[in-house]
Amino acid sequence: MNELQRILQAAKQLQKSQKRAVLATVVQTSGSVYRRPGARMLLTDDGQMIGAISGGCLESDLLERSRPLFSSGDRLLVRYDTTSRDDIVFGFGLGCNGTVDILLEPLDNTTIIQQLAFMEACLNTSQVGAIATVFSVEGSLDVQVGDRLMMSIDPQCNTLHNTENVCRGHWRFAPTELYGDLYRTLIEQKNRVQPYAFPTGTINVLLDVIRPPVPLLIFGAGHDAIPVVELAKRLGWHVTVIDPRSGYVTPDRFPQADRLICCQPEQFADYHHLLTAKTVAVVMTHRYLSDLAFLKALIPARLRYLGVLGPKHRMQRLWQDLADQGIIPTSQQRQHLYNPVGLDLGAETPEEIALSIIAEIQAVISGRSARFLRDRVGSIHSSQSPCLERVS
Repeated sequence: MNELQRILQAAKQLQKSQKRAVLATVVQTSGSVYRRPGARMLLTDDGQMIGAISGGCLESDLLERSRPLFSSGDRLLVRYDTTSRDDIVFGFGLGCNGTVDILLEPLDNTTIIQQLAFMEACLNTSQVGAIATVFSVEGSLDVQVGDRLMMSIDPQCNTLHNTENVCRGHWRFAPTELYGDLYRTLIEQKNRVQPYAFPTGTINVLLDVIRPPVPLLIFGAGHDAIPVVELAKRLGWHVTVIDPRSGYVTPDRFPQADRLICCQPEQFADYHHLLTAKTVAVVMTHRYLSDLAFLKALIPARLRYLGVLGPKHRMQRLWQDLADQGIIPTSQQRQHLYNPVGLDLGAETPEEIALSIIAEIQAVISGRSARFLRDRVGSIHSSQSPCLERVS
C-alpha cells in the first residue's frame, strides 16, 4: 500500500469515527527540498501522522500549527524557508537550501471530502486524474484558498470529465486558461504551479496529477515470484499472478496479490483484457515453452515494460523460435523488452532479484537511467512542467 492509499484509508476511518484531522499538501517549492508539490499527509488531533511531507523534520511543527484548525475549520498556508544559514542555527537545522509552502485544511471541509473521493475513484477505476487547487489569493477576487477543479479521462470511452460545481466551493468563476492547463497536466502527467493574473488580483494554483496504481502482471507462480509480489504491493501496485498450475496460483502462496489467474498460456482471452499501454509484465515461469507461449501474446501487446527472466542466450533462442512462428517484433517492441531482467545489483537471493526487478521497472516508468545519484547532474527530482506565460 503506497502513501496515497494509506491516506485515503485513514481518512475514511477518521470520518467514520468523527475524529478531527487536517490534510497537509505541499503546494509550492523552490530549491532543494525533500518532497515536491502534490505530496500529502494527514495529521490527527490525537497526534497521528499518515504520510510525510519532509524527512521527519517538519511534521511535528505542522502538527502544532494544525491544532487550532481542528476546531476553527480555517485553512492555513505555512512556509518553511531553509535558504539561509540562520535556519541551521535558529530554525529547524535542515540545511536543505530551499523553501516549501504547505496548505493545511481540515478534513471535514467539503472540498477536501470531494477531493479525497475523487482520488479514491481514480485509484479504483485505474484512471488518471488532475486537480487544480488554489493556495493563495491576492486582490479582490471571488475565489478562496482551497477552491478546486478536478478532471479525469474515462479510460473506457476516452471522454473528458470535470467536476466543478460541487468541488470548487465559493469559486464563482475560473479562468479559461485553467481548464486548458488542467487538461495539459492530465495528458502530460506532470505537476506544475501556475499563477493567473486578473485586473483585480492574482491567484496561485497547484495543478497535480493523481496516478492509479501500476498494473503489474507476473507470469509464473514459482517461489521467486513471491517476493516480487510482496515488494510491488509495498509500492501500492496492482499485482496479478498468472500460471497454468492450479496448485501454485493460490491465496495461501500469494495472499497480497490482487488477482490470481490459472490458465494455459494459449488461453489468451483470460488475460488479454489486462494488456494495456500502462501494463508492466514479468515473465518468470522457468519453463521455456511456457515463456515462448506467453511471449507470443505479450510482445505484440505493446506493453509499457516487459521483463523476461533468464540469460541472454536463452532469450536469443526465444527470439528465433518466435520468428519461426511469425512473431517478428518491431524495434520499439524490442526496446520495451528487458532481458536479463532487473538492474545489475549483484542480486543472488530471490529477495535480491525481486528488488532488482522492481527497481528496474520503477526506473523505466519514471524515465530514469537507474544510475548512482551522486553521478547525476542537476536535481535528483523529476522536473516539473514550468509555469506557462499568461496575459489576461
